[in-house]
Formats: sequence, structure tokens, C-alpha cells
Amino acid sequence: MFRSFFPQPKLFFLSVLVWSAVAVAIWYTVGESIGAALGFPPEAPDAEPIVGLGYFVTPGFLWFYLYYAVMSAAFYAFWAWYSPHPWQGWSIAGSALILFSTYFGVQVSVAINNWRRPFFDSVQGALSPNSTVTAADLYGLILIFAQIAFVSLGVFVLTRFYVSHYIFRWRTAMNDYYMARWKEVRTIEGASQRVQEDTMRFAGIMEGLGVSIVDSVMTLFAFLPVLFSLSQYVTELPLLGAIPAPLFNAAIFWSLFGTVTLALVGIKLPGLEFRNQRVEAAYRKELVYGEDNADRAQPPTVAELFANVRKNYFRLYFHYMYFNVARSMYLQADNIFAYLILIPTIAAGKITFGILQQILTAFGQVSNSFQYLVNSWTTIVELLSIYKRLAAFEAAFSGKTLDEIEQEWFDIHGRTRTPEATDGEPHTIHPAG
Repeated sequence: MFRSFFPQPKLFFLSVLVWSAVAVAIWYTVGESIGAALGFPPEAPDAEPIVGLGYFVTPGFLWFYLYYAVMSAAFYAFWAWYSPHPWQGWSIAGSALILFSTYFGVQVSVAINNWRRPFFDSVQGALSPNSTVTAADLYGLILIFAQIAFVSLGVFVLTRFYVSHYIFRWRTAMNDYYMARWKEVRTIEGASQRVQEDTMRFAGIMEGLGVSIVDSVMTLFAFLPVLFSLSQYVTELPLLGAIPAPLFNAAIFWSLFGTVTLALVGIKLPGLEFRNQRVEAAYRKELVYGEDNADRAQPPTVAELFANVRKNYFRLYFHYMYFNVARSMYLQADNIFAYLILIPTIAAGKITFGILQQILTAFGQVSNSFQYLVNSWTTIVELLSIYKRLAAFEAAFSGKTLDEIEQEWFDIHGRTRTPEATDGEPHTIHPAG
């Protein structure tokens, strides 16, 4: 899955984390001084947020664009020299481009959040008895929003278009990798399904899920500082009273609470989904054999295999039932949680309507990012089941030990590995006996 597209995957992804940590450390320690020396002075700490497209061309943003390009180019150059890979243009440079476009898309959301305060404050002022806000003022702010929205639309469409091509290249790399070993893998149970269907589903899920993960992480980086700065308008929380950075801490607590709770409630689902893939494959395989051999797919055998399918589905339905109950309860409570903690501040009249909208948006962005597992759990479970199938497939022809669930399936369905598999040779699956 990964070796086909990335150079030395374990070392590569470790180097990604290390290089990212180094790049972030440099940026937040001496980045401003380096930028200022190059002619990109930072904004004043007390400067008002820029509203409109000018937000994207400030000296600070221009310096970030240059810095990101230099650090990405250096990382690409190292791997191109250290471990050349036929797909490095897509896997390394392409990944860097996706990260940048996703971050830029998140910054569009920040720009829209900056717009909310003047717009909703103007709306509040226009509704007051002695209003000085004119229709031209409101139209002007709507025009600014339209400009930002068109940028958002363009970034979203272009990013999705590029990601689609990126993911299909990844699928192509997996397909080429497996087909180059087809003589070894063709006798493995379900080889054709794994090469065609599982790689297709893996690519399809990664197209949406991968971008969503990156988007959630980037959103946290962008909106946590915003939420921290907005905490100055909220001095206390219900029950807790005055605490440091109340909005910031409340968002982190609530989001982590939901994520951990739902992860514990749904901990059985990945294994059940994987078993579901296996019992479905066994049932389908027997029916395929029955098409060419009259002695196969006999009623007792088919009934037993379908009973396994039914049993697993019923277990899956039960576990999804209580998971969905917990998930729905949490998401419904999430709809009012931000308002709940803001009641003392709203009742005291300490914030304007525009600031309220900014707080609600920033809180929602941070909460949704932390709640990524909650919102995408079903898709993650499906991806994990596909990953396990492909990992077991690769283990079978690379001499690695099958995991517990996969080995259990072979034992139950009368499949064994040949003795030579223990000597490091590719695994070939034969009917037992």
C-alpha cells in the first residue's frame, strides 16, 4: 500500500514528522526575525484583523509562502538524492502541494471569520433606533464576502481535482506493485478481489478521508490562536467561574471528551467490519466455485457460509446501534454547548453580536477538528478493514506473519500455509488436507 508510492515508508513518514517539527520550531522561534530581515515585517500585535482579500497578501503571508516552498523543496531534494522513487513527484511534491492548498483553504475560513465581526456588528447597529449604518455599508461588506467566497470556491475545486488525480496515481502504483508479483499472489485466496476492489476502495476512501484529516489538523493550527484571542471577551464559565482562556480550554475539553468517549464505545467496530469482509469473501468464493463445479456450493455448505454472514451482520447491527445512540447524543449536545458556556457573558452584555458570531464559528471549527474521529468513525472503520485485508495480502506473499484475525479465518475455513512459507518464501494458500 505505501511502499509502492512512498520511498521507504517507515523512514519516510518518520522524516516527515521530524522535518515538520523542525520547520514549525524555526517558524515560531526565529521565523519572524528572518522574515523581517528579508523584507517581510510582522504585523503589530494590536493590529486589527484585515478584512477582505488583502488578508492573503500581507507581508506575513508572503513570507510564509516563501518559507513553505523552500522547506518543501529541501525535503524533496533530500529524498530524491537519498532514495529515488519512480512516484516521488506525486508522493512527495504532490503531498506538499496538497498540504499547502488545504492550509490556504483553512485560511479562507479564517478570513471569513474576520469578516463576521464588522458585518454582524453593522447588522446590530442597523437594527438599533439611532442607526448610522447605511445600506451601502452592508452591500460593501456583502461584496467583500463574495470575493472571499469565490476564492474559497476556486481553492476547493482545484484542490479536489488535484487530489483525485493524486489518489488515482497512488492506486496505479499499488496496482503495478501487485501485478508485478502476480505469479506469486495469484493463488492467494481472493487475490483478484484485493488487487482490483480493495485497491479501488482504499483509494476512494483516502480521497475523502485523507484530505479531511489534513483539513482538521490545519484548522486546529489556524483557529486555536483565534479562539485563544477571543477568550479575552469571556471572563467566566458556568459552574467553573473564572479560568484562564475559558473558550480555548472549554473547546479542547469538550472535543477530547467526545473523541475519547466515542472511540471507546466503538472500539469493537473495526474488528467486526474486518470479519464481515472475510465471511462475505468466503460466501462469494464458494458461489464462484459452484459456477464451474457442480460438487461445490452445495446447500449445506452455502447455508453454513450464509449463516456466518448473518451472524456477523447481526453483531455489527447491535454494536452500531449503541454506538449511534452515543454519537447522536453527543452531537445533539454539541449544538448547544457553545451557547451554554456563553450564557453568563451574553446575559451580562459583554460582547457584541459580531463577536458572538466570531466565537461561535471559531469554537465550532476547533470542536469539529477535534471531533474528526466522531464524525468520520464509520468511514475510518471501513478503511481499517480494507487496510487489514491488504496488509494480510502483502503478508501472504512477503513471508510475514499473518495477524490474529486473518490467521483465524484461514484456520476456520480449512486453509493452511505451505511449510516453505516459514523459510521466508512467498505464502501460497492451499485447501487443507
